[in-house]
Amino acid sequence: MVYLKQNLRFIQKKFDLLRFIKFCLVGGTGTLINMGLLWLLTEFAGLPYLISAAIGIETSIISNYTFHTFFTFSDRRSSSMKVFFLRLLKYNLVSAGGLAINIGVLWLLTEVAGLYYLLSNLCGIASATLFRYVISLRWTWR
Repeated sequence: MVYLKQNLRFIQKKFDLLRFIKFCLVGGTGTLINMGLLWLLTEFAGLPYLISAAIGIETSIISNYTFHTFFTFSDRRSSSMKVFFLRLLKYNLVSAGGLAINIGVLWLLTEVAGLYYLLSNLCGIASATLFRYVISLRWTWR
């Protein structure tokens, strides 16, 4: 509970609306990539939707990281390749938490609530967005 209160105070003090909008715009492109791959791999390649979702999520993680580096957090960009790849690793770790939230919501809403898997996935993406933003701001691009 203390950790949650600290994060809420941090958001109130440091909230940058323009950066959050950029974060969400990049997230929108990632959502298109994620949803497109989920649909294509499930409907046309015949993969189970959870495997398709994991592939779509990881692909969107890599594209989002690149867009965030050059757009959302361009003021914090480094010319060092070492820093670029270290941040990519950090972003992937942060996104793994988002992936767990996303997949959990996807499974719960699809299997338990009976929602269509694409709608469930959108709910999972929305559920993970704020988590990824706060951790990215505080750790990945600190």
